[in-house]
Amino acid sequence: MIYTDMTKKAIRLIFEAHAGQTDKCGLPYVCHPLHVAESMEDEVTCTAALLHDVVEDTDVTFEDLAEMGFAPEVIRILRLLTHDPAVPYMDYVRMIREDPQAVKVKLSDLRHNSDLTRIDHVTQKDLDRVKKYKEAMELLLDTAGK
Repeated sequence: MIYTDMTKKAIRLIFEAHAGQTDKCGLPYVCHPLHVAESMEDEVTCTAALLHDVVEDTDVTFEDLAEMGFAPEVIRILRLLTHDPAVPYMDYVRMIREDPQAVKVKLSDLRHNSDLTRIDHVTQKDLDRVKKYKEAMELLLDTAGK
């Protein structure tokens, strides 16, 4: 984890914004963005990793993030990482692939979300989701197919 004023602000925000939320295993949701951020090597991607689900899963908006003083580069990445349900999932993944920083965060996110050891009772739905995420990771890693 990288600790700067911006990443510490993001950490504080995720604890507030995701308060009471749990993951599929019942653990506090913030464990996920913290894990994703651990593999980032710079302030911008670390902050984006911490905040990657905030707009999608809470009441926080992009405008709120800008008002809080998060860097425009972070918000640009978050806009790419926030899936609009009207956009088919693989089309969304293709859009991410245009930005190397967004790709880095999304790959870490997908890897963590594909870790079935996090889930107490794996279902067919979980297996199907991991299959979809594997396809997404392959798409993100396929730079020749851009």
